[in-house]
Amino acid sequence: MTTIHPAKITKVLTESIAAEIGFEAGDAIVAINGTQPRDLIDYQFLCADEVLELEVLDTAGKTHHIEIEKDYDDDLGLEFETALFDGLIQCNNRCPFCFIDQQPPGKRSSLYFKDDDYRLSFLYGSYLTLTNLSEKEWQRIEQMRLSPLYVSVHATEPEIRTRLLKNNRAGQILKQLKWFQERRLQIHAQVVVCPGINDGKHLEQTLRDLTSFHTGEIPAVASIAVVPVGLTRFRPQEDELVPVTQEKAREVISQVKSLSHEFRKKFGSSVAWLADEWFLIAGEELPSEAEYEEYPQIDNGVGSIRLFIKQFTQAAHELLPLKVSPQKKLTWVVGNAVEQAFKPIVKQLNAVEGLEINMKALCSDYWGQSISVTGLLTGHDLLLKLNGQDLGEGILLPSVMLKHGELIFLDDVSVENVANQLNTKIFPVAGVEDLINTCIS
Repeated sequence: MTTIHPAKITKVLTESIAAEIGFEAGDAIVAINGTQPRDLIDYQFLCADEVLELEVLDTAGKTHHIEIEKDYDDDLGLEFETALFDGLIQCNNRCPFCFIDQQPPGKRSSLYFKDDDYRLSFLYGSYLTLTNLSEKEWQRIEQMRLSPLYVSVHATEPEIRTRLLKNNRAGQILKQLKWFQERRLQIHAQVVVCPGINDGKHLEQTLRDLTSFHTGEIPAVASIAVVPVGLTRFRPQEDELVPVTQEKAREVISQVKSLSHEFRKKFGSSVAWLADEWFLIAGEELPSEAEYEEYPQIDNGVGSIRLFIKQFTQAAHELLPLKVSPQKKLTWVVGNAVEQAFKPIVKQLNAVEGLEINMKALCSDYWGQSISVTGLLTGHDLLLKLNGQDLGEGILLPSVMLKHGELIFLDDVSVENVANQLNTKIFPVAGVEDLINTCIS
């Protein structure tokens, strides 16, 4: 049986109900109205009541019972160490393209956690395969209306999906999608294309099968992201995978564009979208902003470059001055995949008198990739490529390169270590406004 641990508090928001009562970081919630919350979903559901009886464990290990009266939708103002108080649902698939298996050994343990947890999918949009769910978990998804979920489909033909996931339960995907449809619940689907396995006619079959669920008032399949397989130099050699070539990228772009055009006529939506990486590998122009509709798969890299450029243009209009004083010179580090797309941004920043921004577009020597997205650059790559260069007053570092909430790269090298070795300052920037404000402040 799974053990439920008390929900450890890491932050108490100022001027919140919890702050008024005197909660502190380090306290832990054991139960709410007699029920132990399994996760953040339970916590939010239980806290929706107007009268709460909390059992709380303080930092000294003493138990307190607290009664709170509040409005129905009032938040207590607490943040927790983890979203799951009963542990992670582990993944039992052995997908050859799994990024976790394509890392070197000996790094921080959290990098090797393989989760396949529907709760993280619901809360944060992480992808799961549906192969690891017990009957009890399926019932909970239905009872609590946990929708939408984000599902790694990859293929709808049972033998192809089983081959990719190395799991005999993988072949049930169409039956599972029917389950979502019957309950008016939704998923966003992901298809990672592995050349020679699930491309060509298999990719067409998958997209047609998935869009057959894009019907009714609440389509069971809300959107589909088509993503190229990413391979690193650490992957097992016997994995039967081959990298996506420029020729293959152009072939997939042509195929999916044709199908999306057909779907648009039929459903009034493209339904299936290509990740930005396809166009970068192919050396082709990114689709126009309008083609991404509501950006339903932005976290999967579908339209993220176009959206970033749009947000920059809007923010620059409001925030960029004509001149900065004193003069400033900075180095903006990005993955070489976005080099061409971001050149207009650099040009606009350098139009500010007294401001000089040099973009360094790097590939990842660490992962062994000739074309790299920004989020996969490591401390190793920065040290290798920037050593001895004139970096100005410091490096503008996109925070997507760092562990969430910490100043550590994917290869376990710290930002402080890189800054010391390069003898420069490093300014982590999260998003467009942060980028502009760091440049001009």
